[in-house]
Amino acid sequence: MAADGASTPNARRAAPLAPLPDHRNVDTPWWQELWRRHAHISTPLRERGLQCDIEFGLSAYIVRVSLPDGSHLVISPPHEPSSDRPPGSPQGWIATREHPDDQASFEVVYDSAPSDDPGAPQRPEVRHGGNAQPLIEAIDHRLAQLGLLPHPDSAAAHPPVLPDTPPLHAPKAPDVPDTANRPTVYVYGDALLALTDQLRGAESHADAAALLHQILDPVNGLLERLGEFFEAAGEKAKEAGEDDGFDLSYDLADAAAEIRNLGEVLHVAEERMRALTPLVPAPRLPSPPARPPSLPPRALPAVQPRHLR
Repeated sequence: MAADGASTPNARRAAPLAPLPDHRNVDTPWWQELWRRHAHISTPLRERGLQCDIEFGLSAYIVRVSLPDGSHLVISPPHEPSSDRPPGSPQGWIATREHPDDQASFEVVYDSAPSDDPGAPQRPEVRHGGNAQPLIEAIDHRLAQLGLLPHPDSAAAHPPVLPDTPPLHAPKAPDVPDTANRPTVYVYGDALLALTDQLRGAESHADAAALLHQILDPVNGLLERLGEFFEAAGEKAKEAGEDDGFDLSYDLADAAAEIRNLGEVLHVAEERMRALTPLVPAPRLPSPPARPPSLPPRALPAVQPRHLR
């Protein structure tokens, strides 16, 4: 199904994905588009055996996650004020656990939504904003405590590491940097360059698709990490407390949104690459039979010398 294929970029999973919800909207284009925009939330949870659905909540679309004990998670953007950000890319996430028959079981599992009340204490998750990875980690931690993870091993699984890919660790800076004599080292640029070289030398489209996965995975891919990087840079710029710092933070936040939007545009590029087949060279036509050698020239009659005629 199209909705399922768009949200399962990695075919080498430790456990099967939880099934899609069973209702008529699953086959409609508008629901499939919403599903795609929330794939970075639903796919990791489905890897853990949790069935997810997309519904309209109080003021925005939410991810509803069914739990084995009859309770459910509601993962939503901030309810108020309403935001004009696209579905699946809010300023923060709120995850609550609720039970229809036990109101006392209600709890806030995660809340990274910024507060409009300057006097209200901010939760530590606020610094993560709309980043999905800390949200998934917090859900993992809480559900593991409650024994509600159908596939607990999936929560500890790490994304595959491709061979010959250099580790992305920054070199330790010397105690006294000598910027005049020390060449600039671009560790992360070199790592991406190595990945590009692997792509150029890939022996199959499946290998090329695996390399694309390193970039486009909606949870752990490079584009998502770049988005987080620019968001963090924007927060750092705000710390200056100057007008230019705030202006810069807005530009960096826009850059993060554009990067994530690029990931949404290319969300099926990996599967499209994997589906490609190499061109089969056209069969060579048989060579024409070799031309028989020509007969040797006929010997000319001998001519008598002039003086003997």
